[in-house]
Amino acid sequence: VQLQASGGGLVQAGGSPRLSCAASGSIFSINAIAWHRQAPGKQRELVAVITSGGSTNYADSVKGRFTISGDTAKNTVYLQMNSLKPEDTATYYCYTGGLRQWDRLPFGSWGQGTLVTVSS
Repeated sequence: VQLQASGGGLVQAGGSPRLSCAASGSIFSINAIAWHRQAPGKQRELVAVITSGGSTNYADSVKGRFTISGDTAKNTVYLQMNSLKPEDTATYYCYTGGLRQWDRLPFGSWGQGTLVTVSS
């Protein structure tokens, strides 16, 4: 299973970019897709997660500014980021877990990361 993340780049403070994460490969089912981020010199942290049932959860630092949504037909999840702050600067990674198609065994996969740099 592969994850392809896109949508990062240089953004001004207050900007509203949208990240995408597309899952492909031998997928029977997906339990949830999450966005994590890692700022320079800091640990990776969970930003937002959406389950197959549509439930969402957010880190306190992004509540009210970020929205995670999914397109199940495309196995794609989006992270709409609004009112960006310089402290949102980080590499954003998507992660998903579920069951593989060919053997119904569980999998977990990370995307390659996309860098978001917020200028003040």
